[in-house]
Amino acid sequence: MSDGVAIPDSVDETLALLSGGDYVADRNLATSLFIAFRLNRPLFLEGEAGVGKTALAAVLAERLGRSLLRLQCYEGLDVSSAVYEWNYARQMIEIRLSEAMGDRDRQTLAGDIFSERFLISRPLLEALRPHDEGPPVLLIDELDRADEPFEAFLLEVLADYQITIPEIGTIRAAEPPIVLITSNRTREIHDALKRRCLYHWIDYPDAQREREILRVRVPDADPRLTHEVVAFVQQLREVDFFKSPGVAESIDWLRALSTLAQESLDPAIVDQTLGVLLKYQDDIDKARGGETQRILADVGTGMTAVAE
Repeated sequence: MSDGVAIPDSVDETLALLSGGDYVADRNLATSLFIAFRLNRPLFLEGEAGVGKTALAAVLAERLGRSLLRLQCYEGLDVSSAVYEWNYARQMIEIRLSEAMGDRDRQTLAGDIFSERFLISRPLLEALRPHDEGPPVLLIDELDRADEPFEAFLLEVLADYQITIPEIGTIRAAEPPIVLITSNRTREIHDALKRRCLYHWIDYPDAQREREILRVRVPDADPRLTHEVVAFVQQLREVDFFKSPGVAESIDWLRALSTLAQESLDPAIVDQTLGVLLKYQDDIDKARGGETQRILADVGTGMTAVAE
């Protein structure tokens, strides 16, 4: 982890902060992030998979020199996995030792074993605890994959930055963590949770910004190849696929093509590497059914116009 920098004092400084971590953001995202910093509010990010939602949290943690706590959501996620659980093995040992020594009555023992030294912190609780480097970055990733009852539990955490543990009481953050929540919109998130957050939709970048992202992330790639990859992927996203390629796939594809020493796109190499861009066989079959030939022809025409 780097030594980090201070929380930005402006939108321009926020853009510079992200740029220093090789994250190419537009001004709208930087503005939403800056406001979230200033208001101590969670930032709720929606958008297609692969557009940089999760990467944003990692860059923030690195550039600010903070811990990154990631809660990966899934169906069936519960309090013991997300918030805390008791260390039952240690509690049982403590009970057996106390029984053998006879040093405590039952009420005292119960108070001892349900104390913080027997508590195992999961990401949500850990985010509320003090950290030497400052409040951590808490990433609640793919909330749409969790069950709706889990959203209800998050309301207390996001509204007041506190968690109530029946055996101990309420634990409240001295300083709020930086909270990012992501969703791929496989289902709608309840309004009550969204009202506690600032909202931002991260869309696919335009061609100019995507070229800049690829230039930053794959700096050794041939400039002509970078231009062709962006032009191809931009058009490919207009096809009705089950899952269109995100920016993450563009980066992977450019790296793969560079590894193969390609200087430009041709039908054979596109056909051989479509699995880097598209992750469903039906989508690959549709692309090979004439879409790639059409797009390659357009890309070639565009590159000729650029050269002229």
